[in-house]
Amino acid sequence: MLAWRLHRLGEPVDVLQLDDIEAPKPGPGQVLIDVAAAALNFPDVLLCRGQYQERPELPFSPGLELAGTVHAVGEGVSALRPGERVVALPLRPTGGLGQQVLAAEASTFPIPDTMDDAAGAALIVTYQTGWFALHRRAALQTHETLLVHAGAGGVGSAAIQLGLALGSRVIATAGGPEKVAVCERLGAHHVIDYLAGDFVDEVKALTGGRGADVIYDPVGGDVFDRSRKCIAWEGRLLVIGFTSGRIADLPTNHALLKNYSVVGLHWGAYQRHNPALIHHCHAELMALHARGAIAPLIQREAEFADAPAAIASLATRGTWGKVIVRPPQSVLARESDTRGA
Repeated sequence: MLAWRLHRLGEPVDVLQLDDIEAPKPGPGQVLIDVAAAALNFPDVLLCRGQYQERPELPFSPGLELAGTVHAVGEGVSALRPGERVVALPLRPTGGLGQQVLAAEASTFPIPDTMDDAAGAALIVTYQTGWFALHRRAALQTHETLLVHAGAGGVGSAAIQLGLALGSRVIATAGGPEKVAVCERLGAHHVIDYLAGDFVDEVKALTGGRGADVIYDPVGGDVFDRSRKCIAWEGRLLVIGFTSGRIADLPTNHALLKNYSVVGLHWGAYQRHNPALIHHCHAELMALHARGAIAPLIQREAEFADAPAAIASLATRGTWGKVIVRPPQSVLARESDTRGA
């Protein structure tokens, strides 16, 4: 099978190599999946560079989430069967940028025929992150105001939709007219172009000086620092990530004086500490998708040959939504064609 793999760490376009390797076999509790679509995320950039919180042993394939069809199941797998459409988080060294991947049964979720592969692939990481952050960590309420930074990105666009689904008032920030328009199409009540001025004053003006009850920050750095200036009394400032490249420091006296909380969200840790909650979240997201409350924002589909450049593009400010990669014809389909010839 074909798979993009890392044999050394560095920039994606420099270190990713297209290999033809033997297809993996599922072990106990594992599922082998024919990949139909893989969604790219900023952590894929960090994985290539060796800067992510997890550093898999080389060689391995990037691609954190995917949609496809169950090809085979290992011993002890009871809830899934070959031919079933699923979304999954792959087990390293396999990844979404390969024709087949291995996944644990606990990290594989069925999807309905009403959901296409691209949407399914783009649903896990960003929407589960948003659901855990807003529902479990921040306990966002319908009467509250949510401020979403980088609202046109994959993580931000999911948070906007989830906040609206809760009935909350949503303010988004975005850089430039195109991304502002993206947030407006998603339904954000107010969108602030942070390239045109400081968002702090606008947030205060929009909230009558009170500030945002919940701030969703995947950027960190200066954005985190400025967000402290427009957090409401008893607000919750969610630490989602650090796409700016700088981890901010917190003056704890400021948190004391304004009675706000800084709340971390490492969604991946729930796979270890409370996997049942991951499946509950998936069921909630499927219900929201079924009633049209959420729909993954997909900017484009990249050719499989262009996967390294597509990953690299996530490190720039030129992308919005999610980028999808579709591997070549699946191994299962090739085998079927061979048998029929």
